[in-house]
Amino acid sequence: MANNNKSGSNRVEVPQAKEALNRFKMEVASELGVNLKQGYNGDLTSAQAGSIGGEMVRKMIKRQEESMAGKENY
Repeated sequence: MANNNKSGSNRVEVPQAKEALNRFKMEVASELGVNLKQGYNGDLTSAQAGSIGGEMVRKMIKRQEESMAGKENY
């Protein structure tokens, strides 16, 4: 039976992308005016942390939609 433990749910699925995701996170935090540091950021509020994650998702979805825009629907 597969281990479905969710405690590691924030892991990067493609390890080679980890550094790019970290740069992306820092870029988004800067755009939002959130003071994000390398390493531990436990001093952030839930709203600040959530705004970074939410904006990252919005930007990733937008990029994927733009990428798919010129392709035929399957």
